[in-house]
Amino acid sequence: MAHAATLDITNLSKQYHVKGQNLSVLEDVSLSIKPGEFISIVGSSGCGKSTLLRLLIGLEKDYQGQIHLDGKRIVGTSLERGIVFQEHRLFPWLTVEQNVALSLLNADGTEGDKRAAVREHIDLVGLRGFESAYPYQLSGGMSQRVAIARALVNRPEILLLDEPFGALDALTRAHLQQELQRIWEQEGITMILVTHDVEEAVYLGDRVVVMQPRPGRIKRIVDVPLARPRDRNSAAFAAIEHDVMSEFRDQPRIELVPDALLQPEVLHWQFAT
Repeated sequence: MAHAATLDITNLSKQYHVKGQNLSVLEDVSLSIKPGEFISIVGSSGCGKSTLLRLLIGLEKDYQGQIHLDGKRIVGTSLERGIVFQEHRLFPWLTVEQNVALSLLNADGTEGDKRAAVREHIDLVGLRGFESAYPYQLSGGMSQRVAIARALVNRPEILLLDEPFGALDALTRAHLQQELQRIWEQEGITMILVTHDVEEAVYLGDRVVVMQPRPGRIKRIVDVPLARPRDRNSAAFAAIEHDVMSEFRDQPRIELVPDALLQPEVLHWQFAT
């Protein structure tokens, strides 16, 4: 099992220089994430969600504020941080096994240890028997499983997910959400998911971070104190999903949970003010 990291983001701001002017993308973002926590980030296009992930993975270095992983400032990319994009980005001329093994090219360990790690993570994502398959022989969902295995095989402290299921059909997406939750529980690492899908955010996240755009700021953080596995059809789930969705509507959100929704799983939960 990988070590789960603590992530601290403090007063983070980011601008791009566009046509001679500074365009502010993120402004004064602060967030502390506990080891092993699953954080969902939602927001409309242009709120800086993907830019935030690029900063966390280390692809951007020109920013204001602080980003610390286990107390150390993030500088550049590192095997401590894995990422999965919306497109699986597999190399079509390599097999499943070879695509996963690519992440271990610069890792320590013997060749035997690396082969064992690749097999373990192919099993973890449920693709045993497909080690020799090529990407064109896989479905979209299977390809994303390979991408997840490739991101995890280094045993990172934190896994970043940038709309990983956005291009998949609804049934495949729901199944992979369940699989991602299983993998998160089994691996015990910190995960941060960026998504446009509020239901997905509530289903997977311990907390849902709602971003507002231009420039991107944290508007609100919603706790999701529901037992796992979560029932998408429960009144409690619907109440939290509605609460998050209300941040994207003009109408005021409901301030209290209606009595009819006060089932055991939400007796100690109410909407934030």
